Amino acid sequence: MNETNKNKEFEDAIAAYGGIITKICYYFSESPDEFKDLRQEVLYNIWKGWGSFRRDSKLSTWIYRISFNTCVSYQRKEKKMKETLSIDHVIELPDDSDNNLLEQYNTMHALIRKLKYEDRAIIMMWLDDKSYEEIAELTGIRRNTIAVRLMRIKEKLVKAASGY
Repeated sequence: MNETNKNKEFEDAIAAYGGIITKICYYFSESPDEFKDLRQEVLYNIWKGWGSFRRDSKLSTWIYRISFNTCVSYQRKEKKMKETLSIDHVIELPDDSDNNLLEQYNTMHALIRKLKYEDRAIIMMWLDDKSYEEIAELTGIRRNTIAVRLMRIKEKLVKAASGY
C-alpha cells in the first residue's frame, strides 16, 4: 500500500470511528487537557499500528481495543488527583430545552466516572450495545466474568444514584 492510500484509509477510519475514540477517552479522562492528551495518544497508537492491522477482525473492534488499551495503560501510569471534566466539552448533548434529560445524562456520567477505570470501560461498552462476547474479546476477560461484573456495576450505579 502506498503512503497516499495509507493516509486516506487512516483518515477515513478516524472519520468513521472517531466517536468511539472520543467516548473511550472521555470515560478515562478527568480534565479537558487529559482528554486531549489521551485522544492524541490513541490516534498516535492507531497510526503506529495501522500497517500491522491484519483485518482478521472488524476495524471498529481493532480501534476499540487500541483505544481501550491505551487508556488503561495511561491510567496505570497517571494515578493522581485531577479536576473533573464536564461532558459538554467533548460530546454533543441534548439541547437545553430538556434540562431534566441533560441533568440525568450528566448524573449518569458522573456516577460512571466514580467507578474503577476497568468497570467504566465495561459499562461503557455495554452502553454501546456491545455483546458480552465482544466485551470479553476487547478486555481479555472471560465472558462469564463480564456478566457477573456488569451485574455488580449496575447494582453499584443504582445504589449510588439513590443517594444523588
